[in-house]
Amino acid sequence: MGELNLEMLRKEFGEVGGEHVVAVDDIDIDIADGEFLILVGPSGCGKSTTLRCIAGLEQPTSGEIVLNGEPVTQRKPKDRNMAMVFQNYALYPHMTARENMAFGLRMTTELSNDEIDDRVVNAAEVMDIEDLLDKKPGELSGGQQQRVALGRAIVRDPEVFLMDEPLSNLDAKLRTQMRTELQDLQQELDVTTIYVTHDQTEAMTMGDRIAILNHGELQQIGTPAECYQEPENQFVAGFIGSPSMNFFDVELHDGTLSTDDFQVHVSKEIDDELTGAGSEFVMGIRPEEILSKEDVDGEDGFTVEINVVEPLGDVTYLYTEIAGNEATISVDRNTEIEPGDEIQISFPQSEIHVFDPNSGDSLITRGAPPNGEPANEVDAGAERTEA
Repeated sequence: MGELNLEMLRKEFGEVGGEHVVAVDDIDIDIADGEFLILVGPSGCGKSTTLRCIAGLEQPTSGEIVLNGEPVTQRKPKDRNMAMVFQNYALYPHMTARENMAFGLRMTTELSNDEIDDRVVNAAEVMDIEDLLDKKPGELSGGQQQRVALGRAIVRDPEVFLMDEPLSNLDAKLRTQMRTELQDLQQELDVTTIYVTHDQTEAMTMGDRIAILNHGELQQIGTPAECYQEPENQFVAGFIGSPSMNFFDVELHDGTLSTDDFQVHVSKEIDDELTGAGSEFVMGIRPEEILSKEDVDGEDGFTVEINVVEPLGDVTYLYTEIAGNEATISVDRNTEIEPGDEIQISFPQSEIHVFDPNSGDSLITRGAPPNGEPANEVDAGAERTEA
């Protein structure tokens, strides 16, 4: 089993200007046995510090770390039955891959040499590095060193894998390949895994759930789809998704969200929901949800001038300015648009998000209150076809 619970975990460092720096701010997370959880957020958000507290490399200021019902907060790292994979692999350069993989077992267990060697060979087979066991790290590529580091964790047969941005030093192609291999490995071993990254692509594609941190605070935890489609606040909405969600300061008048450049007519349900919260809001919409050209809703359509065209092969991004903000529009790769062209676009009500301008909390998620019924995708599609 590898059920892990973080209970009001808090970590403070020193004092800056007379105040403690809070790196991890009372985080509560329950991680199921065999779950693949991603900790994601910008640099300095507390994700690596959280992982180091779990591993025992940092002592929490307060709170508990509970593994299978037993508090392990005061245990030494070697007594927690966890294995960590570091960003820089942390391989001993004077040892062979075989010796690197075996080192932890020799230091922390009473296994015989034969038992240790059997574990190393089995892990090498899993990682497909049997022919690299007698080579030293300097003779290995980045991807091969990463496999050795993973193999070193596997031989420990831990309750929990802890991974601190293990793919960040690899080139883009190898990173994509290793991402898939890590998912296969985690599913095969069925070991609880906590994976730290700042790369939202890794977060969205690898984890069963993702936990989004900012300034040491947990912003949202849920499946990738939940965090993408139903963000709990503006930070999550802007952080998850690439390109980022577009945001505009809007005013609500007579059932219409508007700026000097555009307007979006909303349903009575949304109008009633927002009216009680004020008249000024932040509206968000993702680049791929903006209707353009022949799909435009005639009532709310408006014209923009394209400043930059960025073709990426599978999709094309258009950059323009709307209501004083830079905005991104995602269109089909075959769309023929040049810088300086003017196109018609609109923001479908079924895809908009609305946030409180002060707290950043989500008020409307994809055309519905956060706890209400989600936008009807079939109806939304029908509306586009009719338009």
